[in-house]
Amino acid sequence: MPTYAYRCRDCTGTFELQRPMSESAAPAPCPEGHSDTVKLLTTVALTGSAAAPASSGGGCCGGGCCG
Repeated sequence: MPTYAYRCRDCTGTFELQRPMSESAAPAPCPEGHSDTVKLLTTVALTGSAAAPASSGGGCCGGGCCG
């Protein structure tokens, strides 16, 4: 389930909610009880070996074990 970040316009606090994508545009009251909030634009960072470039060397298997 995606995590969405919000900012409260009343208390200027930020908070996150996990909710289905179908509810991403639904109002999200802040933890302090204020209702004037706005959804923040966030980015996703991809890490790990799957994101490594294919030209990193090491042969066909990546470890140089192929002869």
